[in-house]
Amino acid sequence: MPSRSAGILAYRKRRTCEVLLVHPGGPFWRNKDLGAWSIPKGEYGGDEDAEVAARREFAEELGLEVLVPLTLLGEVKQRGGKIVTAFAAELDVEVAGIRSNTFEIEWPPRSGHRQRFPEVDRAEWFALAQAYEKINQGQRPLLDLVAQLGRSGKAP
Repeated sequence: MPSRSAGILAYRKRRTCEVLLVHPGGPFWRNKDLGAWSIPKGEYGGDEDAEVAARREFAEELGLEVLVPLTLLGEVKQRGGKIVTAFAAELDVEVAGIRSNTFEIEWPPRSGHRQRFPEVDRAEWFALAQAYEKINQGQRPLLDLVAQLGRSGKAP
């Protein structure tokens, strides 16, 4: 059975619609950019509500609670088989102030040394054209959906 994640695609209306994406922390992602960015998201179990999980993961990865209503965008399937349930929220987040949870791994590999890394090392606002280049390929359909939402104010 594929793993499931839930997340929130924050957007804001400037001259164009902009979306908030996060870059994963840790040494594996350090030098990766195109296709490495994601919506803030995380795994959840079958007995947990996807919206509750999405709000929790946003708070864990950015250090910010989402108190505004969410709009269900739907589900996408990533290359590895993970299913992501995504919600949209019109927000304006100051990315310089994010605080992410951390995780611990052995680094360098087989060294016996453990190091802590942030789940998310940075967040940035992107215009949709640039976001298409940055975001994980399996999440690209979410950008089309939030673009429609940003133009019309209604879920597609």
